[in-house]
Amino acid sequence: MPIDVAKVRADTPGVGNILHFNNAGAALPPRSVVSTAVRHLEREAEIGGYEAEQEAHGRLEAVYASIARLLNCDASEVAVIENATRAWDMAFYSLPLRKGDRILTAMAEYASNYIAFLQAAKTKGVEIVVVPNDNHGQIDVAALSRMIDERTKLIAITHVPTNGGLVNPAAAVGRVARRAGVPFLLDACQSAGQMPLDVEVIGCDMLSATGRKFLRGPRGTGFLYVRKSILEKLEPAFLDLHAATWTSKDSYKLRPDARRFENWETNIAAKLGLGTAVDYALALGLGDIRSRVVSLAGSLRRRLADIPGVSVKDLGAEKCGIVTFTYEGREPEKMRTQLRAKRINAWISGPSSTRLDMEDRQIPMLVRSSVHYYNTEQEILRFCEVVRSL
Repeated sequence: MPIDVAKVRADTPGVGNILHFNNAGAALPPRSVVSTAVRHLEREAEIGGYEAEQEAHGRLEAVYASIARLLNCDASEVAVIENATRAWDMAFYSLPLRKGDRILTAMAEYASNYIAFLQAAKTKGVEIVVVPNDNHGQIDVAALSRMIDERTKLIAITHVPTNGGLVNPAAAVGRVARRAGVPFLLDACQSAGQMPLDVEVIGCDMLSATGRKFLRGPRGTGFLYVRKSILEKLEPAFLDLHAATWTSKDSYKLRPDARRFENWETNIAAKLGLGTAVDYALALGLGDIRSRVVSLAGSLRRRLADIPGVSVKDLGAEKCGIVTFTYEGREPEKMRTQLRAKRINAWISGPSSTRLDMEDRQIPMLVRSSVHYYNTEQEILRFCEVVRSL
């Protein structure tokens, strides 16, 4: 059945307060996510934090099962981590990279990831190789295939960049990586929750994502997928008594599952809220979510393009719910402030988050508007009317 928009809006208190087009930043959570997290915090206050965690053990284990359903993997391949960047870091810094090894990445790579590449280049002597875009502005898969050699030890790309609606062809990249036998790390921070993510179809070995964006979960939640076949080759950069067991005076043993990338202390309330958010998305269906998000974003792009002076900047053969634009003679940061004064949330994106792409396209700053399935065509009309009037 198509998504019942009236029902999901009734489940989302925030839509009565604000026109929210900042879902790529943090989406509005449904009531069930809020109540799950608050209920656990109240329980901690009633009986104690450790005791409340023990009481919630079964529900905590169910969070892993839910994420496994979301990704089509085994629950043992899932780690729940405090955010997507830390999840990505835990995967990347566990790779045994050495001097002369090559990392292949894309033009639209996210700043935090690229900074990690630069640190590895500085401290280990690895080489960063940027694969060019194709005519659609997405990673050129044919070029990627040609650029792989015996020194290539990692392919790492961002699925959906923070500064646009582009969806990189992750499954095509995965096929290239598998043929070459090169590990593939996918940053799915902006794609999780707005489209299906099947790690078997994509072919990635590692995948990181957040809870706060299109999954509509609490801030301070994220997760990491690590394929079983690569798990034993990876040792996290730091360990604790949760990730490993102190087996004797001078030895330890890593956990056999992906939870070796976690640490003992965690936000239990937020973790339970993340599980509720994943279950909410699964109940609606990620295919139906994608269809509605793509339709709304397409409408927003068309209406913005009709405004004189507005230039929509999204690249890619496939596009998603992030819509970026510039407005001639108007500063994006000032526009964000003006929109906020009208009870409309949007965001801005500058070179510091995706420097290679922004500098290549010579774009100093963008307005980023990102829709979700609970948004409506009426909200798109209002947004465009306000933009036109600025």
